[in-house]
Amino acid sequence: MPQLQRLTILDGQRSGSQIQLTESQRHYLGRVLRLREGEQFIAMNGQGQAWLATLQSNPATAELLHAVDLQTELPIALTLLMALPKTGMDDVVRQATEIGVTAIQPILSQRTLLQPSPQKLDRWRRIAQEAAEQSERQFIPEILEPQSWQDALQTWNSHESRCYFCEARGTPPPLLTCLLSDRTALETASSLIVAIGPEGGWTEEELQQAVAAGYQPVSLGARILRSVTAPLVALALVAATIESQRNGKDL
Repeated sequence: MPQLQRLTILDGQRSGSQIQLTESQRHYLGRVLRLREGEQFIAMNGQGQAWLATLQSNPATAELLHAVDLQTELPIALTLLMALPKTGMDDVVRQATEIGVTAIQPILSQRTLLQPSPQKLDRWRRIAQEAAEQSERQFIPEILEPQSWQDALQTWNSHESRCYFCEARGTPPPLLTCLLSDRTALETASSLIVAIGPEGGWTEEELQQAVAAGYQPVSLGARILRSVTAPLVALALVAATIESQRNGKDL
């Protein structure tokens, strides 16, 4: 399929094979992309469904031609537990979406300074949508309400997932080493979780709580990474390992 622009639509915009475009969508398609009647784009609902669509003579409508399978998703649900940094969360959301996360759970750790407003959450959700469209994904990651670390561990633990806890200090094994040694388990796992700490790192108490919840402490290397760099490194390692394995190729 030729490269086509992605556009996220809501289920309420669909009526049979017709899409009722919003004013901002009409502006984007017509004024920004300069698409004209009969030209095509990909309409996606952000929940795994996508369709080839074409603009109609009425600029407020488009027609769904047929469903398409973009085949761009990771074969495993990947959740990022991100202790909120002082700055840079916009970049974390954008990059994590591009790499393929399913959900981002903001964490209020003991060293977290940022207390995000509802407006911040709305902004992060818009960024995730734009990044999903740009990176040709079928799903828009869910940006969840912030939770304390203790509360998050009640949901995000090893009962259902493979869990990795990135730790800058001490001598934990490298994340890549753990991923490769867990190859057999990852072949059948449906979910994987990566936890990233804030500026200053996790506290010893938080580390112990993670281990008790079934997390494997891991290292991202001998250097100390910024809190907004660490998720990019960790998620890239996870995505590369999983995709190589599922495609029958070793790293």
